[in-house]
Amino acid sequence: MLIVGIVARSNLISIAACILLVLRLSNLNMVFPMLERRGLEAGLLFLLLSILVPVANGVVTEKDLVYNITSLPGVLSIIGGALATHMNGEGIRLMQVEPEIIFGLIIGSIFGIILFHGIPVGPLTAAGISALFLEIIYRRNKKL
Repeated sequence: MLIVGIVARSNLISIAACILLVLRLSNLNMVFPMLERRGLEAGLLFLLLSILVPVANGVVTEKDLVYNITSLPGVLSIIGGALATHMNGEGIRLMQVEPEIIFGLIIGSIFGIILFHGIPVGPLTAAGISALFLEIIYRRNKKL
């Protein structure tokens, strides 16, 4: 995984691989179940904290919030956020049912970085889109 992170120029994948390698080499394998159970929640907590800092420190005002909720871009952002969280939920379910899919998601992220100059933000959205593709294929095959 470390090599994949380096090739993909993904600091997050590289750092995560290094941390897991250090844990394994240090015989701290008992940490793995906790990371498996709570790692995603901890990551989402830090993501939300970083997103909400501008509100907490007053950079985003009440007026900005009202505008962003009532304007067309704001309404579309609310709809986009709702759809994205639904897709992410489907992605989590897919990764729970088929955990080995993570390797395909990482390889796809590498292709996205190299070919499209994309930014890998995590497997949830990719898994959600994969779940949508699988659902479309399964439904189409049922009709045939």
